[in-house]
Amino acid sequence: MFYWLLKYVLLGPVLKVVFRPDVRGLEHVPQTGPVILACNHLSFSDSIFTPLVLGRRVTFVAKAEYFTGKGIKGRLMRQFFVGTGTIPVDRSGGKAARAALDTQLRVLRSGNIAGIYPEGTRSPDGRLYRGKTGVARLALESGAPVVPVALLNTDEIQPTGRLIPAVKRVRMHFGKPLDFSRFADRAGDRFVERAVTDEIMYELMTLTGREYVDVYAAGLKTAAVAPAPAG
Repeated sequence: MFYWLLKYVLLGPVLKVVFRPDVRGLEHVPQTGPVILACNHLSFSDSIFTPLVLGRRVTFVAKAEYFTGKGIKGRLMRQFFVGTGTIPVDRSGGKAARAALDTQLRVLRSGNIAGIYPEGTRSPDGRLYRGKTGVARLALESGAPVVPVALLNTDEIQPTGRLIPAVKRVRMHFGKPLDFSRFADRAGDRFVERAVTDEIMYELMTLTGREYVDVYAAGLKTAAVAPAPAG
């Protein structure tokens, strides 16, 4: 209920007037049935603008830290994500990450839309980074089509660290659905999952026009903040 209240009463109408979404390819999103939206990730606001332009509900995953913040800001953020049905994911990997994927699978098996950022984290510099294979696992285990979604300028509207977004027309492009049914019996095959993920990232590279970097963005961020060796 809170999701639809935010979208159609409290927040959505204002956002549409202020940011005037410029959307291409919306017809590629099926009106019914399970769908995976695979988006590039430039800004915190990506998870707001993407569902805003769709008539169907979109369930995203978000890093677990968004649900554990302290103070007024932390409580408000937690209430927002819980109220909109966002799924927390522990990015340390392993069983915790698998639990988030299992929840997304339940969303898909209920005939709904699951949103995912294959890069696993926001781009540190606007370029497109190597995708993690969770998106392929979702596609192969659910049989759902994958619609690539290019967020084109959300990093200009709300770059990392900026609380108040700039007033600018948001632009996004939905690509044609990708069908991976030919690999229906290959879930768990890491070579197939890598190939499927790379195909999705190629479509995102084409749609966004952004430079592709074949390393994980999370690893790059970790290297950037690591202390220099003594001496």
